[in-house]
Amino acid sequence: MKTVRRLYFYAVALISFEVVLWGLVGLIRSIVNPNLITDNAQALATALSLILVGIPFFLVHWLWAQRVSAREEEEKTATVRAVFLYGALLATLIPAVQNLLALLNRAFIGAARISYERALIGGTQSWPDNLIAIILNLLMAAYFWSILRAEWPALTDTENFKDIRRIYRYLWMLYGLLMVVFGTQQILQFILQIPTDLIGTSGRETFVNATALLVVGTPIWFFAWRFIQDALPDPDESGSVLRLIILYLLALGGIITVLTAGGNILYDLLSRLFGENISNTDLLQNISGPLSLVIPFGVLWGYYGGWLNKQFESVSSIPRRSGMKRIYFYILSTIGLATTITGVLLLFMLIIDQLTNKNVDVIAADTVLKQLAAAISVIAVGLPLWLMTWRPMQAEALADGESGGHARRSIVRKAYLYLALFASVLGTMVPAGMIIFLLIQAALKGEVEKDFLNSILTALQALIVFVVVLAYHLMALRKDGAAQADVLEEKQSEFRVVVFDHDGKFGEAVKSVFARQAPKLPVTVLKAGEAIPADVKANALVLSGSLAVNLPDHVEAWIRSFDGSRLIVNDDAAGVYWMNDFGQAALSAQALAEGQDIRPRSAAKATPVWTYVAYVFAGLFACQLLIILLSLGISLVVGG
Repeated sequence: MKTVRRLYFYAVALISFEVVLWGLVGLIRSIVNPNLITDNAQALATALSLILVGIPFFLVHWLWAQRVSAREEEEKTATVRAVFLYGALLATLIPAVQNLLALLNRAFIGAARISYERALIGGTQSWPDNLIAIILNLLMAAYFWSILRAEWPALTDTENFKDIRRIYRYLWMLYGLLMVVFGTQQILQFILQIPTDLIGTSGRETFVNATALLVVGTPIWFFAWRFIQDALPDPDESGSVLRLIILYLLALGGIITVLTAGGNILYDLLSRLFGENISNTDLLQNISGPLSLVIPFGVLWGYYGGWLNKQFESVSSIPRRSGMKRIYFYILSTIGLATTITGVLLLFMLIIDQLTNKNVDVIAADTVLKQLAAAISVIAVGLPLWLMTWRPMQAEALADGESGGHARRSIVRKAYLYLALFASVLGTMVPAGMIIFLLIQAALKGEVEKDFLNSILTALQALIVFVVVLAYHLMALRKDGAAQADVLEEKQSEFRVVVFDHDGKFGEAVKSVFARQAPKLPVTVLKAGEAIPADVKANALVLSGSLAVNLPDHVEAWIRSFDGSRLIVNDDAAGVYWMNDFGQAALSAQALAEGQDIRPRSAAKATPVWTYVAYVFAGLFACQLLIILLSLGISLVVGG
């Protein structure tokens, strides 16, 4: 209930605060620029209405939040309060940065004697507009920053504030990084296009806008990333899930962009190699865009990929470290496999088109060469990526020992294999259905369509490709299962079970059940009334409930020195009842006090998930049946 109340008060406080802030910005802008009052009364009326409406709501809700926070420690350390304070900083500092960027962007544009309309940001604004927004936002940011600085030392529990501060820092880092990467890409593209005119003519605003992005974004990224790195000695920061996710996203985003842009470059180069009539200047113009992406995103991949590897190495647990690497490799392996399949399908489709269409004119030949270049480019990008990421994972899964067992049991590997099987099955069903459809259609019509052979061969090649992929991954899955089964059987054969028989029947009954359900486990039956052999070794004991509460002295002494697991089976001994929990014990004692008979109960069994699924479908069916019966009853009444 308190959480919902907090959400309400802080949400209203934040919204009303933004309303008041931008109302003040609009009001001061209209005062500085008198033309807004005479020429646009609506702007002034809007600013005044925002201020007059927002101030009461902000004061009521913010003052309440401050009062409750000062009185209750739970409120002061609440996650919602941390979100509000750091959110207010973002809501003020980011607009301040954006207005600073607009101010510098127009200054650079003016220095280059380019029209202000070509500025990336703030082309229609003026320097007073930006300065007013910057000053007011910085003043409000300073207010909330002072509150944060005062509250941090007084927090008894800093976990919630640390989590939100971590998100706050990474948002700034990503914000600055986005400007740096985009600005670098624009400058590189400008340079690679080999301009012939001086700065200040059409198209030169690209360089100027990118320079403004770098001037503003570089210090933001640098200081935000430095704050993040300086906090790494804190285990909460170095081991945070957020840091791992950000590093994953940056490394994966970098390599995916590099490979995609590299494929486009390879396509242009192959098209030229296959005889496309294009000059060197035009070729450089074509590859300038992809190449301008390869360089900054390659640096991004290398830098954050290196930090991702350091993050892996900082994990002391070898299974956990291997699991973190698997996520990275299997994501890339999935992308590589999908890309490779796409390229192979494009290549085979092109070959089939040429085999089934012999008359190809000059224009079609050019198209064929471009399609060939596209298919080869896709394969050249996808196949090495898949091989470089899949082969280490496959070798890890086929390895002996505990590491291989962890790899085979990994949920990430299972997800990859079953996803590949799922996609392969769907890819097999579609062309198989198409082949059957075409054959049935031809049989019913008594003739074939003009493109019948082409359609059949295209569907057949897709069917073959997906069957090969399906068979390969199915084989990999079966190898995992067989290897895992061998490991489990070996472990079971080394696990010794001893059963204490107290009545001549219990031991044989347990042994027969083990023979059916766990045949690999070696079971030894010992009579409780006889001496225990000195060479008996066991990892687990099985004894009845009645024996457990009335152990012979020699068995009790032996069990006392036993450090393995004890499995007690309920039996029908008189007066011995095994309870699952305290509640069952209380109810059973109450029943005994009332003179009622109670029966021993076995441990509660977990309800399978499919049982719940069945319940849901049964409920839906019952609702549907009820609706049908009601409709039938209403129709009979109306009809009658």
